[in-house]
Amino acid sequence: MADSTTAFEPTDDVALTRAIAEARSQVAAGQTIPLRDVADWLDSWGTPDEQPAPSPQ
Repeated sequence: MADSTTAFEPTDDVALTRAIAEARSQVAAGQTIPLRDVADWLDSWGTPDEQPAPSPQ
């Protein structure tokens, strides 16, 4: 039988806790990416003008 876990079900609580702590630290340090930049990047996927991933500002 196939594994029933999905990408939406954390299987490693330690890794999840570490990732959340790192994300909170990055936000506190001002290392964020504006939503508009992410949306523009995603909109470019699969087009001749595909953009590189945005960087934190």
